[in-house]
Amino acid sequence: MDRYDLPFSSRYMLTEKIARHIFASLPQNDSIVVIVDRDGNYWPSNSESFSALNISSFFLQQICAKVDDSTEPVLTQFNDSSIIAAHLTTGRTDCGYVFLIMPNRSPESTLENIDLLEMLLSQITLIATLAEKNNLLYELGLKHSDMYNNSEAF
Repeated sequence: MDRYDLPFSSRYMLTEKIARHIFASLPQNDSIVVIVDRDGNYWPSNSESFSALNISSFFLQQICAKVDDSTEPVLTQFNDSSIIAAHLTTGRTDCGYVFLIMPNRSPESTLENIDLLEMLLSQITLIATLAEKNNLLYELGLKHSDMYNNSEAF
């Protein structure tokens, strides 16, 4: 392993970066996007609103298990909130899961818009893939620069 592999291959760091990119593009409304990695770490787009819902990590883990066991996306209800969950993967990395939490929405209203919500999930996957490619290009640039600088020393 060289000095560039650790910070760029870390799934945690990549998932955190993906979450920041996704959250920067979200509109300010009552819907919440939550990214959950394979280790159980999670990043909500709105921490205060997410905390107010009192969704336990155990409940999130149960949904993750359903995503792993069934066809995506998984649609469920928590109190008066609709939740849609799916895998969050890129071409190279399994980043975990993405949750769309829509407070004050019935399952019926969510099902009416499922095509649009699946398109949103696809866009989130696209953002994740582009963030990963950006990291890989940056790493390649660093390695190339380091090799170029080392060759000048001889």
